Amino acid sequence: MKLYTSERTDLMEVKSLEPTAEGLVIHGQIMGAMPLNALLTPGELRRAFRLLHPRAVLKLMWMLFQR
Repeated sequence: MKLYTSERTDLMEVKSLEPTAEGLVIHGQIMGAMPLNALLTPGELRRAFRLLHPRAVLKLMWMLFQR
């Protein structure tokens, strides 16, 4: 999975997700060069859900059916 900047250049490529006792470890590369291992904790995941508004949830569901 790739994440892009607003200018549509590569920001981050997520290579794998690994569940651990502490949370979810995200393995990837930033800007095609710098390796990254990030930890998503349960508390931070709950904070992320607070950012989702109904319009954002509808957009996420709609994106599943787009190419």
